[in-house]
Amino acid sequence: MDEVVGIQATRALLRENAPLARCMYIQRGRRDARVNELISMAKSAGVRFQIVDDVWFRRRAADLNHQGVLVECHARELADEQSLKKAWPKLGECPLILVLDGITDPRNLGACLRTANAAGVDAVILPKRNSAPLSAVALKTSQGGAEGLFIVQVTNLARCLTWLRKQGVWLLGADGDGEQIWHAMDSSVPLALVMGSEGKGLRRLTRSLCDQLVSIPMRGAVESLNVAVATGILLFEVMRQRGE
Repeated sequence: MDEVVGIQATRALLRENAPLARCMYIQRGRRDARVNELISMAKSAGVRFQIVDDVWFRRRAADLNHQGVLVECHARELADEQSLKKAWPKLGECPLILVLDGITDPRNLGACLRTANAAGVDAVILPKRNSAPLSAVALKTSQGGAEGLFIVQVTNLARCLTWLRKQGVWLLGADGDGEQIWHAMDSSVPLALVMGSEGKGLRRLTRSLCDQLVSIPMRGAVESLNVAVATGILLFEVMRQRGE
């Protein structure tokens, strides 16, 4: 069973994936306009809701910024490699793919998913191992962005990247030692933006499979940007180049 917490994430769930919701819990005393909207959406979708005391939230979601809302959900089924191959023709002639190679912080994962949604990414690819799960923290951070995304979880990332190359996708890896400056990249082709983990960046094998590495030069004392910030910079540069 999964959990979704927070007003934005709950709104997105009820709008995009209401059948996943089992029960919505509302903190007693939280009946403002936004919560009333959620209750109305739940009623329309046939999702039951329950008013609970503060102690229930302290016991169930003490470490989360729940905003007085928590939804119990059926476990989510992420797409797999076969689903990606089946859906590929529907992604258009110039798809934009985001590959997250080993993002282990759920907040970073959620922030990347939110940005991916905002940038109109066609698919997000995650490795099954060494990656943060799509947890309540990740969903809360994504602020509803995960609900509208085609998220694919693969058992062998290298094999998936190789398959993408065979489909004519240009693999663009983000790396501090990249030979190309970020704003000089070519976004006019089918593109997969490959982002590495928070600490070590791209793994050696992943880096070797990329067609090109791009960097975001640092002018101050810090050596690199947070992965979610770097993802935002690169995705919106793609949008700018594509005239969107």
